Amino acid sequence: MTVQGAITQSPVVIGNEAYVSQSYADAEAQKLWPKVWQVACREEEIPQVGDFVTYDIMDDSIIVVRAAPDRIAAYFNVCRHRGRQLTEGCGHARKLVCKFHAWSWDLDGNNIGVVRKDGWGDSLKDDDLRLRDVRVDSWGGWVFVCMDPDAPSLADYLAPAAATLDPFELDKMRYRWRQWLHFPCNWKVAIEAFNEGYHVAGTHPQLTKYSPKPTWSDGRGIHGVFGSQSREGTGGATAGAAGAPDMRRGLADSLNQLWEEVNGTTTETMVRVANLLVEELPEGTSPQDVQMHLMKRTVEEDAKRGVNWPRIDPAHFAAAGNVWHIFPNTVVIHGPTFALCYRARPDGRDPNSCIFEVYTLERFPEGQEPKPENLHKPDIDEASWRKVLCQDFSNMGAVQRGLRSRGFDGLRPSPVEERAIINFHRVLADYLGTGAPQPIE
Repeated sequence: MTVQGAITQSPVVIGNEAYVSQSYADAEAQKLWPKVWQVACREEEIPQVGDFVTYDIMDDSIIVVRAAPDRIAAYFNVCRHRGRQLTEGCGHARKLVCKFHAWSWDLDGNNIGVVRKDGWGDSLKDDDLRLRDVRVDSWGGWVFVCMDPDAPSLADYLAPAAATLDPFELDKMRYRWRQWLHFPCNWKVAIEAFNEGYHVAGTHPQLTKYSPKPTWSDGRGIHGVFGSQSREGTGGATAGAAGAPDMRRGLADSLNQLWEEVNGTTTETMVRVANLLVEELPEGTSPQDVQMHLMKRTVEEDAKRGVNWPRIDPAHFAAAGNVWHIFPNTVVIHGPTFALCYRARPDGRDPNSCIFEVYTLERFPEGQEPKPENLHKPDIDEASWRKVLCQDFSNMGAVQRGLRSRGFDGLRPSPVEERAIINFHRVLADYLGTGAPQPIE
């Protein structure tokens, strides 16, 4: 059977080692995180020379800094003298100064100050003093870092995800809101919760009002993708409205629900246009014509406020799916003028805890881009996270506890709708040398 490009494969079982084993978590610190490209921040977080963000991952900390108007640099966040970290969080600095003994560096990583340096005579060479560089590159508005000098280029690493997502012009989007919290689960439990659509009927039953929302899923290189079987150019709303007796009302209902219960995967403009469909179109208008009208009118209304949609071929839009998992720890739910994104990271070396971040991106009129802070929202309630995300979050600790049970003998992901997760564990096994999916005998 073929589902939107994903071929059913033989069922597999995946052990729980990757989620609960301390030795596996320790191995990630040596074999995974130093070897991969990973999102450190968005370019908009460091717009001015001297702006910096500190990115922490397990035992390592990295300074990402705007070193020049057209250049971003990255360094290991450690003083070459006695090992103190130089920065934390984000901020602005003309130079990087160690708060322990006041050694200092310019934004290019060159040492510019050692207190009473003559005490070392001529023994301190430039290479002994310079901050250690970390590879850094950008794509889609994100700044990626990689600690491995021998890893492939970012362009090669992102293939084929980047080519698929480039037409959506993610680099032209900016933060609308940003939040984070800790989960009592492994980082992979958290990221996998958003790497498949098979969970919708069980976790979000209210989203299946008009349709059971069957999905397809696949691995693309080291990355993963999934989408609705009836993907169209309305940011996922079509799938939610599929099966509605009146597509005009179904689309309006679905988009209002997304806006209220997710605060993402659509825009205020699209919702306003959807609410006028009953007035602007006669009863009996075909579903396809309703969808086309929604898109046309939303494009027109966005243009009036200075937001231009990218030109995306409908066939490419459909093939791009709804959600991409950028290996190892970023998920992007993309639309023509918006994206809902997730990032999960280990919380130190504890396999039972992680840091989880959620943010929305959107295209704004030039000069009207908001600059939201990254808010810590530890309470899982609808006032903080809205209904849909609270439903997702409710699974995290329960899954982690189940994975540790002596009664659990392995994951059995869907060979159709969770292929991206199967691919994820194949790639993890390539890095870690253990935990590969095994055929069910």
